[in-house]
Amino acid sequence: MHDQHDLELPRILIIGNGGSGKTWLSRKLARHTGLPVIHLDDLRWEPGNYGIARSNDVVVSKVEEAGKAEAWIIEGVYGWLASRVLERATTLIWIDLPEAECIANIRQRGIQGGGSQESFEELVTWVSEYRIRDNSSSHIGHLRLFEAFKGNKLQIKQRAGMTALLEKAENQTQLR
Repeated sequence: MHDQHDLELPRILIIGNGGSGKTWLSRKLARHTGLPVIHLDDLRWEPGNYGIARSNDVVVSKVEEAGKAEAWIIEGVYGWLASRVLERATTLIWIDLPEAECIANIRQRGIQGGGSQESFEELVTWVSEYRIRDNSSSHIGHLRLFEAFKGNKLQIKQRAGMTALLEKAENQTQLR
């Protein structure tokens, strides 16, 4: 059994609600570990057109291809895509923050990637429904992935958990 904040490199999968800090954490971990980051949003949406989805077949193919690499950090909300690389992951991190915190983070970062005000408000609503939806990108969907994963896993329920994880990662990389 591993300490709650150990990371098993080289393949880290990060899931969580929109606005939970997946992208922020993946970038910080990448600085400490040197692992390349793959954002599921970048694969899901047409380049420069956040909100215009690529074909599911194209996205699944891109995710599966990315997952074949020897080392990576893959992050995203899409459980149906995360499940395509789950077996290759060496560590699973589920950022499970309260919806109010996620919404505050989304409002602070604002509209992204050419999105409209309307699509931004739809995103806020979608994030607010994380625990009441029942699909692969919801709380229950992420819980199912988390429970199914047999490797090293962490569930982070507050920002302090991310800070502790980053401190541990920094210490681990200094020892190498």
